[in-house]
Amino acid sequence: VTDEFMQAVVNKGTYFTRYVQTGEPCEELDASEILRMISEGTYICGDPGLQFDTTINNWHTCPNSGRINSSNPCSEYMHLDNSACNLASINLLKYLDESGQFDVEGFRHTVDVLIRAQDMLVDNSSYPFEKIGETARAFRQLGLGYANLGALLMSLGLPYDSDDGRKWAASITALMTGQAYLTSAELAERIGPFAGYKVNAEPMLRVISMHREKALELKPNGAPEYLVEAAQNVWDLALEKGRKFGYRNSQATVLAPTGTISFMMDCDTTGIEPDISLIKYKQLSDGGLIKIVNRSVERALRNLGYSEGEISSILEWIDEHDTIEGAPALKEEHLPIFDCALKPAGGKRSIHYMGHLKMMAAAQPFISGAISKTVNLPQDITVEEIFDTYVKAWEMGLKAVALYRDGSKRTQPLSAGSSVSSGKGKGDVATVPARRRLPDERRSITHKMNVGGLEGYLTVGLYDDGKPGEIFLVVAKEGSTLSGIMDAFATAVSIALQYGVPLSALVKKFSHMRFEPSGFTQNPQIPMAKSIIDYVFRWLGAKFLTPEECKELGLIKPVTDKAAEESKSNLEENPQKEPGESLKVSGNATSGGTSASNGTNHVNGAANGGASGDANFIQDPKSLIMSTFQNSLDAPPCTNCGSSMMVRQAGCYVCLNCGAQGGCG
Repeated sequence: VTDEFMQAVVNKGTYFTRYVQTGEPCEELDASEILRMISEGTYICGDPGLQFDTTINNWHTCPNSGRINSSNPCSEYMHLDNSACNLASINLLKYLDESGQFDVEGFRHTVDVLIRAQDMLVDNSSYPFEKIGETARAFRQLGLGYANLGALLMSLGLPYDSDDGRKWAASITALMTGQAYLTSAELAERIGPFAGYKVNAEPMLRVISMHREKALELKPNGAPEYLVEAAQNVWDLALEKGRKFGYRNSQATVLAPTGTISFMMDCDTTGIEPDISLIKYKQLSDGGLIKIVNRSVERALRNLGYSEGEISSILEWIDEHDTIEGAPALKEEHLPIFDCALKPAGGKRSIHYMGHLKMMAAAQPFISGAISKTVNLPQDITVEEIFDTYVKAWEMGLKAVALYRDGSKRTQPLSAGSSVSSGKGKGDVATVPARRRLPDERRSITHKMNVGGLEGYLTVGLYDDGKPGEIFLVVAKEGSTLSGIMDAFATAVSIALQYGVPLSALVKKFSHMRFEPSGFTQNPQIPMAKSIIDYVFRWLGAKFLTPEECKELGLIKPVTDKAAEESKSNLEENPQKEPGESLKVSGNATSGGTSASNGTNHVNGAANGGASGDANFIQDPKSLIMSTFQNSLDAPPCTNCGSSMMVRQAGCYVCLNCGAQGGCG
């Protein structure tokens, strides 16, 4: 969004959308209403975030080569279209000694080495498209950043949401970016500036001057004087050398999320973030949880003057209660030091969301790109408060902001409790599908089938409760394309069944699929099949679904002799029923496959456990109507009268309107 839009929001006015190609006004809209809709989306699902276009382009080092239109998904890299940026991050806590002194020279040396190494990577990297490679090599964008700021401040005994904490962050960030541009200028002195520097020299020097002016505003009250002076001095050198030789890189620093590499770097916190919780639970891809304990608490307590015994008792309390609140011997005034992004499961404290914005605002003037950071909001925040937060983020000069209301997504990778909230309510827990595997020894049924002359075998593995848990399909010769496809399909269906997909859903989806081979079968229950898949799922439905489910799906459900006799008795007791209101199909059930004996077809197994004996198939009038409806679902329109009232009849379709036949063969 632009400053024009945000100013219209503040003034409760309107703004115009603009045509992309011409920039001319298109549609006049209420700015506040649009931002309120954005805020409602953020409340519901954490999206979208906002990027402040005018601010972004005001700090653009190469506007003469094109404006900044967008960013990477995490919003820290913002530069020319079709460009790339290689990232690196520094673990800040490694530069803090036991006395609380920050190793300025060691930090500057690390920045110097990394900028040189990253610049080398520009020419040695591969890019997805040549256009991206050309732009990357011409402008040589780098993205150096840091991680573990939250742990650094906690170790110093400084609350994340404090003026002193923000001054430390601003000074370190200014030192990092100032040294990065100084090294870039030194590289330009020896190798030459980036190819696009000449046409962008004036705006780039203007942006470097803006960074330097912000650095000169830093005051050594809250942050150490030596740190502030080092940051200011390095910006003087970076601007002076840049005016003489230019810069090797059009961009030097960003603050990336470092979600994965922070674990590799042994960090307690990621990027510019505070710790999400002193005790946090990370959700794994297989559905499990791991417990992660913050290790900076002990160092902070020691620097605050607590004895070893007091430290031990406080740490035991945290491990047991998942919060430091209420810990024995902990002084009340020290609680803010240990505040985290999320309210702990057993506590009440957390960093106010404005504390996140203020920290970003402290660091943003000293970053080439932007900051990838989550502004954590409490679950009970209102849409209006989210609206105001977006406005304040713009007023503070941020380039981009992403808000996340706790629990607004079904799952989140990190949480302060061992149960991950689904966002629907405080008591809801997001569930992960669990696979119910069959026992190593299981009962099974093998059914021989014949569809259009193609023979095959269907084997169904059963759970102990008699429900199907896997299927195997053997058709054609081993190694053929059809055999391989059927085997893969059977595996997919088996996994679906084991993950709890209802058989009725699979039957509804796959029955009546039409493809070759198709045609007559030797099963009187399914005399015609449109394909092997059609046959398999209609047989599975008739075999394992309840009569109610079969009726709903339009299947003929086999019933036992007793049920058949009861149905026959009911017909005799109600002679007023017209002939044809009930349909009776008879056949013999065996435990083997389909076979022919004395001209009679036999069906493999009977319903509900495969009891042997005559299997009778009864369909009452209501079921007959449903079956007719199901039989017409995939019927073509009548070629004679155009009616859609065609139903299957053997291998053809019959129009119920004019009696014409069609679709045969």
